[in-house]
Amino acid sequence: MSGTAEREAVLFHTSGRAAHITLNRPRALNALTHTMVRRIDEALVAWERDPAVQTVVITGAGERGLCAGGDIRAIHDDARDGDGSASAAFWRDEYRLNARIARYPKPYVAVMDGIVMGGGVGVSAHGSVRVVTERSRVAMPETGIGFVPDVGGTHLLAAAPGELGTHLALTGAQVGAADAMQCGLADHFVPTAALPDFLGALAELPAEEALAACARTPPQGVLAAQRGWIDAGYGADTVEEIVRRLLAHGDSAAKEAAETLLARSPTALKVTLASLRRARMLGSLELVLNQEYRVSCAALETPDLVEGIRAQVVDKDRRPRWSPKTLAEVTDADVERFFTPLGGRELGLSPGLPH
Repeated sequence: MSGTAEREAVLFHTSGRAAHITLNRPRALNALTHTMVRRIDEALVAWERDPAVQTVVITGAGERGLCAGGDIRAIHDDARDGDGSASAAFWRDEYRLNARIARYPKPYVAVMDGIVMGGGVGVSAHGSVRVVTERSRVAMPETGIGFVPDVGGTHLLAAAPGELGTHLALTGAQVGAADAMQCGLADHFVPTAALPDFLGALAELPAEEALAACARTPPQGVLAAQRGWIDAGYGADTVEEIVRRLLAHGDSAAKEAAETLLARSPTALKVTLASLRRARMLGSLELVLNQEYRVSCAALETPDLVEGIRAQVVDKDRRPRWSPKTLAEVTDADVERFFTPLGGRELGLSPGLPH
C-alpha cells in the first residue's frame, strides 16, 4: 500500500462535539493494518486532551461492515516467509489500542453496522457505547483459520451468560443484533435507516440523548432459545466431551455445531477453550490481553495458522489440512506451550492503568 493509501485507510474529522474515526478500506471490508492501528491510537491520545471533543465515534466506510478484522494475508505471509516479528509488533500495538478503548475517559461510540469480526470486535466491543443494526453480523471466527480469538475477545466471551461465549469462540458463529446484545458484545439497537440521524445528533448531544431519540428494540435473536443445549454441551472440560455431548443431545442445531467444531483446527479449539477458562479466572481485560499476546505469538510458530489462512483466504479451497488432524492427537503439552511466558517480549499491560 502506498503512503497516500495508508493515510487514507483511516480518516478523521470532527463534527460539533464529536470526533469521528472512519475505517476506509471498503474493498477489504475495512481490515486493519498496522499503520491504521497506530493512527487511531494517536488520534485517541490527542482527543483525550482536547476539551472540544466530547465524544468519539468509529464507523466503517461502505455498506458491508465496520471491519472484518486484521489484515490476515499479511500475517500469513509473515508467518510463512518472515520471522513473525511484524505480526507480533502489529498485535502489540493492536492490543494496547483495545485496552485504551476500554479505559477511554470519554464516550466511545462504536457503530457496529454490517460485518464486525475479529479485530473489528476489538475496536468496537470494548467501547462504552456499542450500537448494532439489523445488518450486524458479529463474530470471532479465528478457529476456522487455525488461530485463537484475540483483541480481548476471550475476555468478552468468557463473560457472556452461561456458555454462550464458549459456543461463539469455538464455532466462530456469527450473531445478529439481539444476540450480540445478549452476549455482552453490544448495548443498543439503532435501525440502519436511523444511523444518519443518530450520527447527526452526536454532533450536538451527549450519546445517551442521541440514543434516546434513535434506539429501538432489536428483532428477536436465536441464542436465547438454544441456551439449553449450549450450556449443557459447552459446560464440559474438554473439547472432545463438548463434541460428544453436542452429538448426543438430539437438537439439530447442536449436531450442526458439533460438525462445525470437527472441521475446525483441533489445536486452535483446545487452546481456545483453555484461553476462555483462564480468562474467566484472570478477570481484567489487560491481563487477558497479556495472555492473548502469548497465545498469538505461539500460533505464529504452528502450521495451522498459515494453513488455515491459505485454505480460507489465499487459495480459498476451503480444505485446510490441520496438523495434528484430530483432537485426540493434540496433547496437554501442545496446549500448554501457547501459554509459555515470553520473558522480555511480554505485552506487559497492567490492569486499569493508562496505555
